[in-house]
Amino acid sequence: MPIPLADRVIQLAYDPGISPKGGGLPGLAVLKNVVNSINLFGIVAVVGALAVSLGVWAWGHHTGGHQAEANGKKGAIVAAGAALGLGAANGVVAFFSALGAQVQ
Repeated sequence: MPIPLADRVIQLAYDPGISPKGGGLPGLAVLKNVVNSINLFGIVAVVGALAVSLGVWAWGHHTGGHQAEANGKKGAIVAAGAALGLGAANGVVAFFSALGAQVQ
């Protein structure tokens, strides 16, 4: 016998009662430490990439190497975008997590 549409909608709207909780699993502090370290490593790598890109941009400009100059500009923009993403990662995840928690 088919299930009526109203019963299917009620089943879809069922709240399982699951929400994120800190301290539920062992090793959470270690995992946070590892992610923080990875983020720091990424920021340090971006600083190096930005320095190299700016150097290539300057070298290409002063030697007339238009391809090198364009690649330096692209590298600087990519490094700036990566720095923005790494710095904003925690805030972006927190924003969308809070937004998702408002869905009813």
